[in-house]
Amino acid sequence: MNYSWDFPYTSQRMPVFAKNVVATSQPLAAQAGLNMLRKGGNAVDAALAAAIALTIVEPTSNGIGSDAFAIVWDGIQLHGLNGSGRSPKAWSPNRFAGQKSMPMLGWDSVTVPGAVDVWSTLSQRFGKLPFPDLFEPAIGYAHEGFAVSPITARRWADAKQLYQDFPDFAKVFLPKGRAPHIGELFRCPQQAQTLEEIAVTNGQSFYHGKLAEKITTYAASTGGELSREDLAEHRSDWVKPISVDYHGIQLHEIPPNGQGLTALIALGLLRHLEIRNYSVDCADSIHLQVEAMKIAFAEAHRHIADPANMEVDPYDLLHDTFFENCAREIRLDQARFPKSSFPVDKGTVYLTAADHSGMMVSFIQSNFRGFGSGIVDPQTGISFQNRGLGFTLEKGHPNCVAGGKRPYHTIIPAFVTQNSSPLMSFGVMGGHMQPQAHVQMMLRIFDCGQNPQTASDAPRWHVGEDHVVSLEKGFDNRVVDELKKRSHTITTNSPTSLFGGAQIIAKIDDGYCAASDHRKDGQAVGY
Repeated sequence: MNYSWDFPYTSQRMPVFAKNVVATSQPLAAQAGLNMLRKGGNAVDAALAAAIALTIVEPTSNGIGSDAFAIVWDGIQLHGLNGSGRSPKAWSPNRFAGQKSMPMLGWDSVTVPGAVDVWSTLSQRFGKLPFPDLFEPAIGYAHEGFAVSPITARRWADAKQLYQDFPDFAKVFLPKGRAPHIGELFRCPQQAQTLEEIAVTNGQSFYHGKLAEKITTYAASTGGELSREDLAEHRSDWVKPISVDYHGIQLHEIPPNGQGLTALIALGLLRHLEIRNYSVDCADSIHLQVEAMKIAFAEAHRHIADPANMEVDPYDLLHDTFFENCAREIRLDQARFPKSSFPVDKGTVYLTAADHSGMMVSFIQSNFRGFGSGIVDPQTGISFQNRGLGFTLEKGHPNCVAGGKRPYHTIIPAFVTQNSSPLMSFGVMGGHMQPQAHVQMMLRIFDCGQNPQTASDAPRWHVGEDHVVSLEKGFDNRVVDELKKRSHTITTNSPTSLFGGAQIIAKIDDGYCAASDHRKDGQAVGY
């Protein structure tokens, strides 16, 4: 790939070039991954050490009680891992009768945490280093403390009000009655002990042993339905990534229950609309991207669910005939408003790693909403995700809540190949911004030739549940005016957090080019 090395957008970053690289949303986690590479580990070891460290140093977005997904290029082929947890078996639609939507907080939003099993499963299949080695940086930060980074500190401060009705959350994460300030040291010895137990048992204690007993005892005493059986029956599933061809480049995503299908639908539509004939920052291009994304989200909301409950095969939504029919509905001069609904996710970390052997890892881990459900076991320090919010209460819908079922998931790692060879490992954390940003990165990098850091730095658009289009600072005013003429409702004052955070590693002739989003605390590192 011949990239342009111009940097036309406002940025605080430069790409990193090296034969071994890690890019994450938090510098200490990036360094944790790099340390594993220097110890002789591979990209999987680096990704896992970074992911484990992120549960400590960026608890506003993920934790030990999170879910995770991964795509791994092992040097020969791609492997997908779905590590999302299922709902407690005791759940049924009747449990939520009379409610308009799934609870956002509390035990009735908690599904089985899958991240720990992802760590163990990936390490067993692909890792080189002993599993306990991967925990050393995280345990050190939990025991000895770490200085809280700026964006994380701001998110932490916002959480105090959201979780004001959860005293155990305050015991663990607000020990001084407030969130830690920027640069202030934060320690959590309970989490250190929990990670030590996970490390020495290869994760088994979390689902079958001492930790499982603590988790379910706490649940039973505080109104939760999470049982020993729910934990013991959890498993991560190896899956074949699904993909769409874009002018000879293949974008790969994890199949449902994740929303990666949404990005593939939108990109397929844009291929039929010949989007590459338009300048990427012009009104015509933005309009077509937004219109394709609306259709993709409408289809995703209707169909994506636990694979066992889906009514259509995901590949049925990736046929050229489907793309052609949908593309005919899009007008260049007028916005449309197909029905759609997007789960809101503001608690996710994405990271990527690659090594000199050619192994590349695309990895994402999430609580869903900030610290998650608000449920925090003060004995273990585990904050539990609120992925149950991804279910619907609509009767007959494939994603309707039920026991032992995986919900619609917003977090999606991505990978790009050409002629069965790796080109790029990337992701953009940020709820329903994720598939939108995947599409935007694909167009900027592979249509326009922008290098990964430039593509990350560029201003982004975001289409909301109400079809309001948010434009990040940096778009020409003439673009804004032209989109308004086409019946788009435009806002230009949305917070930076709305537009997500990218981490990208692209293969180049002599190693890798790594980029990290200036919208996050993190960095790309390498050697």
